[in-house]
Amino acid sequence: MSDMRAVLCKCIRIYSTLQSKNTTKPSRADLLAAKDKTVRDVIGPGLRVLFCGINPGLYSGATGHHFARPGNRFWPTLYQAGFTLRLLAPAEERELLVSGYGITNLVARATAMADELATEELVAGQRRLRAKVKRYQPQVVAVLGISAYRTAFAQRVAALGQQPETLANRAVWVLPNPSGLNAHYQLADLVHHFRLLRQAIELEHNV
Repeated sequence: MSDMRAVLCKCIRIYSTLQSKNTTKPSRADLLAAKDKTVRDVIGPGLRVLFCGINPGLYSGATGHHFARPGNRFWPTLYQAGFTLRLLAPAEERELLVSGYGITNLVARATAMADELATEELVAGQRRLRAKVKRYQPQVVAVLGISAYRTAFAQRVAALGQQPETLANRAVWVLPNPSGLNAHYQLADLVHHFRLLRQAIELEHNV
């Protein structure tokens, strides 16, 4: 096992422990009742990056925290890519604001699967996201999911990375969806793409 793989495995084990300490596991009934619930944005003015998920899953809807489902790789990816100094649990999500990062979603309502969302919902979500960006003025908007981005922004040939188009005059990046259901990208792949964004921000600001 490579050093990198060993670190990633350790990261996942720590993350699982953090989740068990900071989040009460919802019951099946809780999950069923979470359909169409919303999760409060982690947002503020002048963020370095506003991460934009597709929509909350039922686990997030039940717990009230973003990317809360066990197996979702968002929080380990942030840590391994250097966005956070330690591995955060979903319940600690508002600590991101201290470092200049935030979280929102294209569509607010929770569903079991993202493919339950209609095209019209994603397009409407793009308009709401534009309004948030105008209001809060983050330096970068990072959309987590290439397929959702292509649909919401009508960019059928968009690729991962920085986009030629801006959103309310702010840079837009597209990163892979960190859901554990996204088998196209392993944790190391996610870390690579997220790290490219972090490095670009640091290069731009010479930090």
